Amino acid sequence: MSSIDWGRPLRWLLVLLAAFGTLWVVFRIYANGQPVWAVGALALAALGFFIYLSNVSFAYRYLFPGLAGMAIFVAFPLLYTVQIGFTNYSSSNLLSFERATAYLLEQTVPGDGQAYAFSLYAVGPEYRLVLAPGQEDDESLDAAQRAERRAHTYVTPPLALIKSRPPIEVTALPLKQASFEPGEALPLSAVLKQRQALSQLRVRLPDGTLLSYAGVREFSPLQPAWKRNDDGTLTQVQTGHLARANHDTGFYEFVDGPDKGQHIRPGFKVGIGLGNYARMVNDPDFRGPFVAIFLWTVAFAGLTVLFTLIVGCTLAVLLNWEALRFRTVYRTLLFLPYAVPGFISILVFKGLFNQNFGEINVILHALFGIKPAWFADPTLAKVMILLVNTWLGYPYVMVLCTGLIKAIPSDLYEASAIAGAGPLTNFFKITAPLIVKPLTPLLIASFAFNFNNFVLIALLTNGRPDFLNTKVPAGTTDILVSYTYRIAFQDSGQNFGLAAAISTVIFFLVALLSMANLKLAKVNEDKR
Repeated sequence: MSSIDWGRPLRWLLVLLAAFGTLWVVFRIYANGQPVWAVGALALAALGFFIYLSNVSFAYRYLFPGLAGMAIFVAFPLLYTVQIGFTNYSSSNLLSFERATAYLLEQTVPGDGQAYAFSLYAVGPEYRLVLAPGQEDDESLDAAQRAERRAHTYVTPPLALIKSRPPIEVTALPLKQASFEPGEALPLSAVLKQRQALSQLRVRLPDGTLLSYAGVREFSPLQPAWKRNDDGTLTQVQTGHLARANHDTGFYEFVDGPDKGQHIRPGFKVGIGLGNYARMVNDPDFRGPFVAIFLWTVAFAGLTVLFTLIVGCTLAVLLNWEALRFRTVYRTLLFLPYAVPGFISILVFKGLFNQNFGEINVILHALFGIKPAWFADPTLAKVMILLVNTWLGYPYVMVLCTGLIKAIPSDLYEASAIAGAGPLTNFFKITAPLIVKPLTPLLIASFAFNFNNFVLIALLTNGRPDFLNTKVPAGTTDILVSYTYRIAFQDSGQNFGLAAAISTVIFFLVALLSMANLKLAKVNEDKR
């Protein structure tokens, strides 16, 4: 009896499961209001199925995972960021238009009608709610009034009170029709523990009245806060005022009444074209801090490269001096700042520069009687940042220069010595010209890195001290990347669209630096 080959059917079963899973993911993307990204995901998945199920070259099968990873983890975040930069996406305009409309229509306000006091009773692992008109304990009622009150008392079916769930609606029955006789109600402390779950309940009475949790011991009637009209406008039920969606600002706005023109939150996300980019140029309250931060970012990255080059190159030349004893020990000690994790060094320096207790101010006070306010004064804060970053960056340049100097033929220095040249002449006539060309692309890469050196700013100053009277959070020591982070995720801004626009600008600036780096590297390669 021949054995059955299950390999082929199993393969196609896995393919079908993968196809169904892919279609489910694509459908979820489309259902979340992203048809363009759904089409992109479908195209990428279809290409993958074609490559692995057809007889194309095996090379494509090895290349596809890497290319797909680049598309998902590099190209997609970049394109999505660029897309957000053309919208008003923010904490105030977070929802889609449909979701914002549905949110307003779901809102309810207390309506006219009888409020009901409630008591909570435990029934095994579940609970029953008993609602009675008037106050919970009204001792002034006579027997007839108590009988009338009991006739209009209602009880819910047993409920499992779960805290985190969407609102649910239950129907209550008259107490006299239910096979339930109230015993001892739960104390107030137990009721308070169930407050979150009770707030999710909507109790429907036999006459159609809908009650909602309105206090520690009370349920009261609700009515919709807004009503949709045939022309798409909304009417505020309590006031009768009309609101219309403004797709330029991304808000519903009142079109009549004393609040005419006022925005109604939450807003919705809309495309605003080049609005965020125009704001960088045209809004004076935003342009001032933005330009200052941009100039400081360029100065910070440029001065860091300059200072680390001076310190690193000087140390490399000194450590190349043959007559210097213990050169290996010095080289090891000077390399330690690069070996220690950067965030540890930054936090250590943050303590050293503390105005009242830091060792640096203790020494300065002992010698000169001063205690500089490193974190409060904008100029001193920038000086502090440059000092710390120079400390963190010079070992890298020192190692580069040491290697490049070792590659210079020693006979050049011997001929220079015969001619009677000194150390400075050797440096400016031999060392510097021979190391500057191979060092330039690396310095450009260092500039690009410091252009986005978020960790240093976030841990040392967090961008502060802040600018005063700005519409968005901005600090005098912020660089563009930390500024963008604060706009998107900190303070009260959370303006994701504006942050995405600034991120796009940063991307193109760094891309230009990378292109210049590649061009210089190619020029050096051609010359060699």
